[in-house]
Amino acid sequence: MFKKKIKEIVIGSNNEGKIKEIKDLLPKYYIITSPKDYGLKSPRENGKTFLKNSLIKAKYFSKKTGKICIADDSGLEVKLLNNQPGIYSARWAGKKSNFDLAISKIYKKLSAYDKNWKLKKIKARFICALTVYGLKKNPIQSIGIIDGKISKKKLGKNGFGYDPIFIPENRRLTFGQISPKLKFRNDHRSKAFKKIKKFF
Repeated sequence: MFKKKIKEIVIGSNNEGKIKEIKDLLPKYYIITSPKDYGLKSPRENGKTFLKNSLIKAKYFSKKTGKICIADDSGLEVKLLNNQPGIYSARWAGKKSNFDLAISKIYKKLSAYDKNWKLKKIKARFICALTVYGLKKNPIQSIGIIDGKISKKKLGKNGFGYDPIFIPENRRLTFGQISPKLKFRNDHRSKAFKKIKKFF
């Protein structure tokens, strides 16, 4: 069997949770690094869509390191909140990436919109946009989406970000409660990667 030449791929994120999940998706023969290994901070994300922001990051880190880069931009959309926080999902957690703060903000906004929201099914979805820059002549992009609902309270300690309040469709448990392996096989990031897996 032909053995592919070992290449380095930079995962264009400073979020340890994302780095781990993307690393687990990539073939094992790649050398995986992150911006931290190069002393790089994240660029300003001023795109209006998940795809645009993932492209901004992938291009920036690829140009800075001279390596292939795969970057993710993902977030939670809550239907009742007009799809907020959306592309601002990370920013709702503040400079210290405090997702307890972000989750509290979602609950406060839901209560302000409908004080009886806990009695209803609050539809939501996770979206992941992936961009690979430097592997082919043009950027490679994909989107993965998983539908679900918001739980009435935080549940589980697995995962990261909004995982403890998101219950995927046809499941009873939040992403924070299910095993990382089960989440890994079914989440938005995995769905996005499956669409571009052939390039690796």
